[in-house]
Amino acid sequence: MDAKKIYLTKEGLVELKKEFEELTKVKRPDVLERVSQARSMGDLSENAEYVAAREELSFIDGRIEELEELIKQAVLIQESHSKSGSGVVKLGSTVTVSIKGKKEIFTVVGEWEADPHDKKISHESPLGKALIGKKVGEKVEVEAPAGIVVYTIASVN
Repeated sequence: MDAKKIYLTKEGLVELKKEFEELTKVKRPDVLERVSQARSMGDLSENAEYVAAREELSFIDGRIEELEELIKQAVLIQESHSKSGSGVVKLGSTVTVSIKGKKEIFTVVGEWEADPHDKKISHESPLGKALIGKKVGEKVEVEAPAGIVVYTIASVN
């Protein structure tokens, strides 16, 4: 199986590992204890607590499995701290763009870290795809629900 690469910043990988630890060392043992206690209450066919605990355990096990795969396939985004950087937008870049005179700052990240509220956009998103490989001063056009939006790249870090 050709596994898709999962691009993450160092912080993103730390967050996934933290969630994995929390699920495996705290939440899963707690839910197993609930399943065990509910099972000891007798008739499982009408035991709502048992059913709920089993469903939660199933969800946790699924997320643990997903996190294991993500962590295994993670590729760290190399952060360039040079001030005289290439000026080219790439994964991990913080980009200042101008839209009709208004400035916006975005960080281009892998899809698993994307968070529009935190101005982290996926390199797979329409804006992310348009920005990748572009330089300061270039304009990119992105189709949005309201029509075509033109972004001018003001700076790249």
